[in-house]
Amino acid sequence: MAGLYAFGQHDNEFVGLIANDGSGDSLAQTSISTGQLETVFVEDQYKATSWLTLIGGLRLTHFGGSISENAADPRLGGAITIPRLHWTLRGFWGTYYQAPPLSTASGPLLAYAVEQGLGFIPLRGERDQEHQFGLTVPLRGWSFDVNNYHQRAHNYFDHNNIGDSNVFFPLTVDHARLYGWEVAVRSPQLLHRGEVYLAYAYAHAEGAGAISGGLTDFSPPASGYFLLDHDQRHTFHTGFSWSLPYKITTGGNVYYGSGFTDGSLDYPGHLEGHTTVDFSVGKSFGERFTLSATALNLANRRFLLDNSFTFGGTHYADPRQIYLQLRYKFRL
Repeated sequence: MAGLYAFGQHDNEFVGLIANDGSGDSLAQTSISTGQLETVFVEDQYKATSWLTLIGGLRLTHFGGSISENAADPRLGGAITIPRLHWTLRGFWGTYYQAPPLSTASGPLLAYAVEQGLGFIPLRGERDQEHQFGLTVPLRGWSFDVNNYHQRAHNYFDHNNIGDSNVFFPLTVDHARLYGWEVAVRSPQLLHRGEVYLAYAYAHAEGAGAISGGLTDFSPPASGYFLLDHDQRHTFHTGFSWSLPYKITTGGNVYYGSGFTDGSLDYPGHLEGHTTVDFSVGKSFGERFTLSATALNLANRRFLLDNSFTFGGTHYADPRQIYLQLRYKFRL
């Protein structure tokens, strides 16, 4: 398979900043930026034998904006199915390129950032290298899956704000590494009614080095690795979907997270863990109408989700949300 992907972008961006400390400081600025990206790719899957499948590909990318960059990203992988056992071993290695956003700082905005001890370095694209391997084991209709992944990034994308304002700009961290294990179990159809599943993940998200692009105060980097704001070591997710008589369907899931990075503490601080429960129920009327209700965070639990400057600053989990939906099929 081969293909071509391209797009052009024209941004007209307005930034307004009003100080609420009584100083009367304010600024307003409109900036226009353009950019484009062109990508060609080729990839193929080859089934060498009944038990061996190979995949490979190459993606060539050109980005043009405030800077111009080129990237060549190969990907290789394969899967081996053990006869009789039907266990599947898989592995993958590949590189990726993510073009930078067009956001920049100039004029009055840049002058204000300089007054806050900040500056703006041109943003470059993120370049990632990832490898992973896994095993899938079927057993009496059940599916057991385990996967290990390790991703290394250069110019890793993040965001930060100007001073104590809520004006956020992108930045890149010199290096990052994201790695961990994932385990998933899925049942077969139980009692011809539905299925259950569960998934667990153990993960690390760490950065290293200085800010290499975007908004920065040019402070020297700390030695070693530090936690990225979305580092959360343990995640557990379990749920079900079930069919009841009279064309009624139900579903639900329980989500647990051990807590994201605590921005007020040094490594290795994390916020407290949190658990949420979601539930849904629906009923079909004839062949055309379906009425359903979904409740998110059913227990209406409130907890601190993030207190870092990046990705929007301090915010709490959303309260209970209830959605009603009526669907009608115009054609059967």
